[in-house]
Amino acid sequence: MSRRALTDLPPDTFDDGRDAERDESADEAGLAADASPEIDFDFEPGAVQAGTEVIRRFWSTLPSSPGVYRMFDHRGDVLYVGKAKNLKARVGSYARGQAHSNRIARMISQTAAMEFVTTATETEALLLEANLIKQLKPRFNVLMRDDKSFPYILVTDDGPAPQIVKHRGARRRKGSYYGPFASVWAVNRTVNALQRAFLLRTCTDSYYENRTRPCLLYQIKRCSGPCTGEIALEDYAAMADSARAFLAGKSNAVKDRMRGEMQEASEAMEFERAARFRDRIAALSAIQGVQGVNTQGVEEADVFALDEQAGQFCIEVFFFRNFQNWGNRAYFPKADRTMTPDEVLGSFIGQFYDDKPAPRTVLTSHAIEDAELVAAALSSRVEYRVELHRPSRGERKNLVDYAQRNAKEALARRLADTASQGKLLAALGQAFGLDRAPRRIEVYDNSHIMGTNAVGGMIVAGPTGFMKTHYRTFNIKSEDLTPGDDYGMMREVLQRRFKRLVKEAPRTEREAAVAAAEGGVQEPVPVPAEESEAFPAWPDLVLIDGGKGQLDAARAALDEVDVTGVPLVGVAKGRDRDAGRETFFVPGRPPFKLPPRDPTLYFVQRLRDEAHRFAIGSHRAKRKREMVKNPLDEIAGIGPSRKRALLHHFGTVKAIERAAFEDLAKTPGVNAATARAVYDFFHAGA
Repeated sequence: MSRRALTDLPPDTFDDGRDAERDESADEAGLAADASPEIDFDFEPGAVQAGTEVIRRFWSTLPSSPGVYRMFDHRGDVLYVGKAKNLKARVGSYARGQAHSNRIARMISQTAAMEFVTTATETEALLLEANLIKQLKPRFNVLMRDDKSFPYILVTDDGPAPQIVKHRGARRRKGSYYGPFASVWAVNRTVNALQRAFLLRTCTDSYYENRTRPCLLYQIKRCSGPCTGEIALEDYAAMADSARAFLAGKSNAVKDRMRGEMQEASEAMEFERAARFRDRIAALSAIQGVQGVNTQGVEEADVFALDEQAGQFCIEVFFFRNFQNWGNRAYFPKADRTMTPDEVLGSFIGQFYDDKPAPRTVLTSHAIEDAELVAAALSSRVEYRVELHRPSRGERKNLVDYAQRNAKEALARRLADTASQGKLLAALGQAFGLDRAPRRIEVYDNSHIMGTNAVGGMIVAGPTGFMKTHYRTFNIKSEDLTPGDDYGMMREVLQRRFKRLVKEAPRTEREAAVAAAEGGVQEPVPVPAEESEAFPAWPDLVLIDGGKGQLDAARAALDEVDVTGVPLVGVAKGRDRDAGRETFFVPGRPPFKLPPRDPTLYFVQRLRDEAHRFAIGSHRAKRKREMVKNPLDEIAGIGPSRKRALLHHFGTVKAIERAAFEDLAKTPGVNAATARAVYDFFHAGA
């Protein structure tokens, strides 16, 4: 793979002169060098012409090979990432004298530079394109908004007693992986049922290795107790094999075997043993009963169904593995409303499988233009052939129709929620004297116990509800603060937040004009369509959990970083901290309250409670990390294996601390240098 960047271009690339050789190349590509693009939408001809000239200059030196191209605006932000089988022909299509869609014309008018990466094949270009789109999030591409990894169930195979756990991320641990599941809730529910059915352990290896008596899970019949020999390891391994078989789709065989053993126990008058098998069969039936639609002829497939309403898209994804339905999830990709459903779906699938393996079959509700190319790209990442298919009849078509009905319902719910959210935002802006409805609301709160483990939390809300990917936590770092100084904590949090915001996302002229308008200018400032669709980086409203003192601290913090035009509102709790009696503090206005049954008041309460929940949760997580912090983690050269060896040999950290150097050196897996490091760490002050 080779890379062609801005600095790789010859010096005369930006020369306005056109020599004969360039004119001849342009004619070969069907692009007249002196032609002006015919745009069918109302754009300034100068801006579109300038972007076209930039594209032509880069086009003149491009090879006719596969690759990926990127378009940049004047600030260096990526506008668009695209792939091409022939870079010269693809990029040249943007500058031909032909009509463009509204989206493409806007993109061309904002293009100030381009960058290229050539690849060996078009398949390689497709994979690179999907990776770059997820990383860079260009404005004019289809963007997959929720790219969290999916949870799996892991039955380990790296010890004498297999463990069943929930797993995310890279598959580094030896064992069998089953999934993906649509949600953590589905995994937890399944693991709990499998515990009751197969009595497999879920504890960590260190906990398992240091048990001297069975834990509570054994007492409540959720584990068979292999840690203390309550079950022979051979019998435990057989139960683990049954769990693997059930998760691999052989559920009927496993249940039939259990029924046979239950019948044998009953005939032998071993009724307690028979009852245990009865309960295990019931647990397996419960797993199958909540899976909804299952399949008879589709062993492994992902189903993608798209629905479009009011210029918005919803893609519902169902996961079928081992003839079982492992759940579904709805996605709402960001895409221009002029894009066709097959374009949106094709781009989405490429990004979806960028960091996860595809199943053998991918079913879609719309025909994708480059289906064979996408299937080849997905197959190149796994050891089997991936089929990308739009079914027209049979069970597969029924699965796609079922997914599409779910997509339609999910999008309808989202549109209704968005409409309600829009009304609340408009009412909130009116209540706090804003000139327009806020599109980005930031709410701040602090949490600590007598100043210890102090954490500041920021939550963000917008037109679609809580924007959890924008949440931030701030560990209070200042050593000059008095423990418990809430005002000082708020100043530190806001200073750090807006210092970074000024550095990473300086305000544009339009944003500065809007801020000035909110400061007193009555004439409204128009917002361009492309900017109105993007979620802003700067808040339109900042809510502070606290009264006048916290509000003054917030104002002082913004003044110190020279930020103006950001509306601040303090939310003070009512008497006895009762919800519904909040007092609001707005600079330049006397304190006021909202009517007790005003929907806007309930909306503010939801925002404040979410900030409170997030700050407390972050504080508790930090406090828990401090409480379980192991001194061995601070010693250089002590990794998980050596730490496990020391704890297994000595039992506790206190015993390791009291041990002599000679005893430490005798620990299996610990050499003399490591033993000396451990000994010196605990006896440094002796």
